[in-house]
Amino acid sequence: MASTTSPVQSLITNSRFSSLYLSTKKVFLPSCQLLKNRFSPSSRSSCLAFSSLADKKEDWVPMGMLSAKPLTFTGWNQNMRRRCQVEFPVASAAAADADADGLETEISEGHAKPSKSFAERFPALVTGFFFFMWYFLNVIFNILNKKVYNYFPYPYFVSVIHLVVGVAYCLVSWSVGLPKRAPIDKELLILLTPVAFCHALGHVTSNVSFAAVAVSFTHTIKALEPFFNAAASQFVLGHQIPLSLWLSLAPVVIGVSMASLTELSFNWTGFISAMISNVAFTYRSIYSKKAMTGMDSTNVYAYISIIALFFCLPPAIFIEGPQLMQYGFRDAIAKVGLIKFLSDLFWIGMFYHLYNQLATNTLERVAPLTHAVGNVLKRVFVIGFSIVVFGNKISTQTGIGTAIAIAGVAIYSLIKANMEEQKRKAALSAAS
Repeated sequence: MASTTSPVQSLITNSRFSSLYLSTKKVFLPSCQLLKNRFSPSSRSSCLAFSSLADKKEDWVPMGMLSAKPLTFTGWNQNMRRRCQVEFPVASAAAADADADGLETEISEGHAKPSKSFAERFPALVTGFFFFMWYFLNVIFNILNKKVYNYFPYPYFVSVIHLVVGVAYCLVSWSVGLPKRAPIDKELLILLTPVAFCHALGHVTSNVSFAAVAVSFTHTIKALEPFFNAAASQFVLGHQIPLSLWLSLAPVVIGVSMASLTELSFNWTGFISAMISNVAFTYRSIYSKKAMTGMDSTNVYAYISIIALFFCLPPAIFIEGPQLMQYGFRDAIAKVGLIKFLSDLFWIGMFYHLYNQLATNTLERVAPLTHAVGNVLKRVFVIGFSIVVFGNKISTQTGIGTAIAIAGVAIYSLIKANMEEQKRKAALSAAS
């Protein structure tokens, strides 16, 4: 810290050059490996001030202090020729401290500023990368997941694998401190258990639908999720839903109905399972709001995945266990081989966890309106790519109904996001 008498004459105790006094004009150092040894303690004591102007004490200032004059060194024998002069400006004490800690600094008008990270310099580029990876992982998951169901139609067991791989990923991340594990107590466990149950139910029923019908049709049905959210908010939580929101949901209902009536892969198992997943994820949202904590989203999602795994295990064991032991595993290995079978299960679990985590991280970086639009576009990407990859034939009415449903979801998302933004601004203005 600088003294109150004169900041120019005070000593910077934290600087690596704190024991070296220099002339503001020129300083001549003997070639004694002083700088080469980076001012080791043994060399500091023997190499103090060297100058022919020793009698002018007022010109002596400790290096690291703010000064407009350059300092000149001679005899730097590490990267330059002997006896050449090297000049560099003296920065503030903050620069010396930052350099001592191994941090990069930017010198501007006598002040040391920490250099900005890549994310700080290019925030739009980083956000775009998050969206790209969110879409990419989601599309890859849906395609690979459906390919697995084509030769291994056991959605309860596959749902467990999704969570097992995700939980293993979380445990490894905690072990290396990325992120640091947040502690959980009994009260928080009680709050997260309903959320995890709804998450498990929605996850399993979604996979049952994926296994039973075309991926595009399942996502068309899941476009009804905003309708269930609005209904639960109105009739369960008692929140008044504006008429504009209800009207925006009409195209969603109409579009899904049109698509369902002429869907070539339609069956009641796939349809009902997708509808149950909509209800389950709606109640997951409700319980999530009640279980709001100060814990970061990454740790919350990790704990939800761990708890949900315990809910998914019993149905997988009792419903599909006997079939898997008799011929399920044997048939899958006979079709694709053991290595591919295991690698497919691993990668669908990894993609499932990562795309869900990236969706949460993306939401934290952008406004709700941007995320809502991105979520609608994500569903369009998944439906489009699944049709192209699997060559699913769809009728004209199914295509029109899907487009109407997606348009309705987009309108609903825009209206809902604008309402949330107005509430946030009103709360901020009231607080100020």
